[in-house]
Amino acid sequence: MDKKNLHKLITKNKKAYFDYEIIDSWEAWIELKGYETKSIRAGYVNLKWSYISCINQELYVKNMHISAWKALPNRDSIETSRDRKIFLKKKTIIYLCTKLKEAWFSVVPLELYFKWSLIKMKVWLVKWRKAYQKKQVLKERDMDKQARIMLKKFL
Repeated sequence: MDKKNLHKLITKNKKAYFDYEIIDSWEAWIELKGYETKSIRAGYVNLKWSYISCINQELYVKNMHISAWKALPNRDSIETSRDRKIFLKKKTIIYLCTKLKEAWFSVVPLELYFKWSLIKMKVWLVKWRKAYQKKQVLKERDMDKQARIMLKKFL
């Protein structure tokens, strides 16, 4: 198989790129049911406002919305935002659980993607940005955009 089919992005948590400062990342497995897998393949998933919490030295993703598969007969009884277990190495889980107890740190899922035929999640250890830092990021992005526009005019 060629490298183009190795990773296919399903969805991104774009708001998290703005709200957090990224410190470290890991690739994780996610526990899904059969109909959830079909829904993700069809693109019915949303990572906005989702986060990862540590319960009894296990990681769970919360508020990840996966819509029910349209062909299911019991669509209304399915819980779309249930807690889903994340699988990582034990040392990594212990490290993330200790970091979650510290102030300003959080663990969020930023990307959901296919790796070959498997569904994987990119898990990030992040630190909250303060309001003035968010404004600074916006200024830097705007300056970069203006510089690219000016560069295009002269080239």
